[in-house]
Amino acid sequence: MDIGVHTPPLYGEPLEEALGYLADKGVSAIEPGVGGYPGDTHLPRGEYLDDEDAQAELHALLEDHEIRLSALATHNNPLHPDEDRAASADTELREAIRLADQLDVGTITCFSGLPAGGPADQVPNWVTAPWPAEHADAHEYQWDVATTYWRDLADHAEAHDVDVAIEMHPNMLVYEPTGMERLRAATNDRIGANFDPSHLYWQGISITDAIRYLGDAIHHVHAKDTRVYEEESRVKGVLDTTAYDDEPNRSWLFRSVGYGHGEEHWKDIVSTLRMVGYDDVLSIEHEDSLTSSTEGLEKAIELLQRAIFADQPGEAYWA
Repeated sequence: MDIGVHTPPLYGEPLEEALGYLADKGVSAIEPGVGGYPGDTHLPRGEYLDDEDAQAELHALLEDHEIRLSALATHNNPLHPDEDRAASADTELREAIRLADQLDVGTITCFSGLPAGGPADQVPNWVTAPWPAEHADAHEYQWDVATTYWRDLADHAEAHDVDVAIEMHPNMLVYEPTGMERLRAATNDRIGANFDPSHLYWQGISITDAIRYLGDAIHHVHAKDTRVYEEESRVKGVLDTTAYDDEPNRSWLFRSVGYGHGEEHWKDIVSTLRMVGYDDVLSIEHEDSLTSSTEGLEKAIELLQRAIFADQPGEAYWA
């Protein structure tokens, strides 16, 4: 199992310097953005797509630092009711899949997207309750839109031998494990999860139970923690629209690994992932506003180095 890093927190440094820093800290994989919300600072998609020379230079740079690409990230909304925004996100996804194929990267990470609540609406609509009934109708409309789109995208991914790892995220149609399984069942096995526990904690979802539920549908994993602050959540619940940088008044915050849940919990996550057959990367996503990017990354790396398994299990000689 590898410790990886989703690189946007290091966009202030060129890729080569970021790789040197991460290699010194014991990181062996990166997940750079190639479009969408993560941007493409470290790996501009247009500069590498269909350019064998640029790709060879990238491979050489990665090999020099003994770091691999775990996935290419392009989180956006390909189901947006604004046709131009949806088309742009769709192009990013399809080109990310093509680039992953050309770079021999087996996975891209993304969002499911979120449609409007009806064909005449102009704003995406996150439906969280089935009543009044028009909300249930809107939800089914959204699933019709998503299924049509993702079936075609899944075929594109299959043609390029690339897995699509969808992050279950609020304000997206797929935000919890049963929705993830519904989309996978409606498409093909190329569609799966970028398992990020940070968005599940505040929903009250058991992380190890969710891992067991998804099993081999987990294509990639983010190492990112969350702390629910009950002083606020007891008053206003966890559907909190307070700004992320207004920390004292939020019901929950994204935290560096170990600052929302302790080391024992993260060891349980690692063990459960291995139980269901996932033994790839834990890609640290730093979005902790109470610490600097480098300090948060380094503390996460230190904890995960004690939690991960470096070797494959041996024969159960005692069995």
